[in-house]
Amino acid sequence: MTDFPTLSWPDTDGPRTVRWRSEAGVPAPKRVVIADDTTTADAAYRLACEGTALLWRGDFQNARQLLQAMARRAERKPKKGAPKPPATPLEAFHQHRQAQAQRARTLGMVLLPIEGDYEIALRRAPDAKLACEEAWGPSTGEPSAVSLRELLGLIGAHEWRKKGVPIPALGGAHVHPYYGVFSPVRGEYLDLIARVPLPSQEKAFDIGTGTGVIAAVLAARGVKQVVATDQDARALACARENLDRLGYGERVEVVEADLFPAGRAPLVVCNPPWVPARPASPIEYAVFDPDSRMLRGFLGGLKDHLEPGGEGWLILSDFAEHLGLRTREALVEMIVEAGLEVAGREDIRPRHPKASDPTDPLYRARAAEMTSLWRLKVRKD
Repeated sequence: MTDFPTLSWPDTDGPRTVRWRSEAGVPAPKRVVIADDTTTADAAYRLACEGTALLWRGDFQNARQLLQAMARRAERKPKKGAPKPPATPLEAFHQHRQAQAQRARTLGMVLLPIEGDYEIALRRAPDAKLACEEAWGPSTGEPSAVSLRELLGLIGAHEWRKKGVPIPALGGAHVHPYYGVFSPVRGEYLDLIARVPLPSQEKAFDIGTGTGVIAAVLAARGVKQVVATDQDARALACARENLDRLGYGERVEVVEADLFPAGRAPLVVCNPPWVPARPASPIEYAVFDPDSRMLRGFLGGLKDHLEPGGEGWLILSDFAEHLGLRTREALVEMIVEAGLEVAGREDIRPRHPKASDPTDPLYRARAAEMTSLWRLKVRKD
């Protein structure tokens, strides 16, 4: 157990220490008290705000209700001293991220004990063993503790993995995301990949494949050979399973690589994270790309991996531009500095509900958002 973070709390038989689990990279709370069905939501919320965690020993469903009650308290607007409305979308973004982080810290203070075989030994607890195995790997027999909020996320991800996400660009076939692998629930960018004319059907690279969905769309369009890369072990396993399930396993090779595989291709596709900001946890790297590192890496290496006359397809939302996190001029400058030129661009509007929800704190940016497929070629000097 010394190889892992631990959580300790006072118990009736003396102090107890177990393995601490947090896929979000949250350190183990230093102060822990026992809580049960007699604990009120007001008391739990006050303790959580003070940094004291509550190890739950009551009914599982009551714990869920307690967490929901705490969430309602976290969402209440303060009566006095409310912050001024943000003057710009960038201020709105930073306020939103701060509020999200504070909410996550507070609600993450309700903890559950997990037995060595991943059993939750609480009344009315679900069987979460398979969900835990999918996220954490086979049980080592060590008891552990995890936040209830994170465990519910594991269970929800397990359900998504079971039922899958329908992909219109694949004729409604389903892709099954693993926990921690970006789910293609926003499929408009796949519509772009499905409709833009291919420069070649011989070979393509899919950089940062995730679930393998882009590689699958390319294979469905008749590309004879696709090499899909990722450096995350879960993503690699997820992509291989999805591509085999869809019947493209023989035409798509999934390889571990930091961005590009060896060699060149007439088509290289990349859908990097769209927001150039620091992620709050490791599992947010699919959305946040600090300092545009993946974007810059793709653009900087594209020239050396394109065959003569080939195209690089960059899938990118302009959401960051509307937030004030990046300008269009800065993006174009990156393209030029990489020795590339824009051969064309296809745009599509987002279809997700937040784009039409004026109560969303980032509504101004979401309503203006456009997702684009940039067709890039090596510039002829």
